[in-house]
Amino acid sequence: MSPRFSVIIPAFNAAATLARAIESVRAQTWPVHEIIVVDDGSTDATPEVARRFGDAVRLIAQRNSGVSAARNAGAAAATGDWLAFLDADDWYAPDRIALHAAWIEEDPALDCLTGDYEYRDAEGRLLATSMAQHESGRSMQAKAAGAARAVMEAPAEMAAFVADHFGDTHTLSVPRARFIELGGYPAGFKVCEDVHFLTRLVAGSRRIGVVCRSLGVYVIHGGSATRRDPVAAQRENVRTLSDLVRLAAAFPEPLRQAVASRMRSARYNLGCALARDGRRIAAIRAVLPTLAEQPGWQSLRAVLSMLKG
Repeated sequence: MSPRFSVIIPAFNAAATLARAIESVRAQTWPVHEIIVVDDGSTDATPEVARRFGDAVRLIAQRNSGVSAARNAGAAAATGDWLAFLDADDWYAPDRIALHAAWIEEDPALDCLTGDYEYRDAEGRLLATSMAQHESGRSMQAKAAGAARAVMEAPAEMAAFVADHFGDTHTLSVPRARFIELGGYPAGFKVCEDVHFLTRLVAGSRRIGVVCRSLGVYVIHGGSATRRDPVAAQRENVRTLSDLVRLAAAFPEPLRQAVASRMRSARYNLGCALARDGRRIAAIRAVLPTLAEQPGWQSLRAVLSMLKG
């Protein structure tokens, strides 16, 4: 049976870019089952843009509740058996769905699928590709040995993906039933919610399909929340990962270690953001838990780097 894809696009004040995102889904070489736009309490013309597409787009409106709630609302309303997600300022490559759907037809035992994508600036200029930028991505490219596909299945591969993941939300394909079983994206978190869900998904997966080709574009904005207020963004990152650390107690050991590694990086990044803001004492406090949990020269060096600013 051919997989039926529901594509969910959360949108908040996205009138300027939403049409491009929708058009990229409509242009897929493998027609999708449905496109669901979840308007997350926009105050601009976002809903009007979605309505211009008529019956081709299903519009759901909700009070502003955040991207996790919007994705979850779309998943709850979806009627396809597979889910794919796309943020309103990004877009899909024409064969994004086809590359996953054809593989699912051939190998229904895949738990989920992901793949490569491009980073572009607001003017559309190519900045980099994701798999080449991440150690876990380069490892899977080496495993593929020039082919378009590789299967992630070894515990070490899964752990590396969690610690340093190359696949973003818009490259993820997941069975709707599995998404609902996991409870979807975590509500109440503004940063790193994608890693939270992805890690829980990986923890229960045995075989993940990786397409070593670009499935879409992630747009880098100079005015993003992370760049506007890096300290607040990094604090939120640590808060989200703290909840994931709690859940990781039930994960296989390699994944527990991967989550711990991610937390150490998050604390260090928070410390760096605080140090750049001239708040050295707060920066030291941000990284001290790592020294307590993992005593050693590397952790001590992180603390000393905060002293230097």
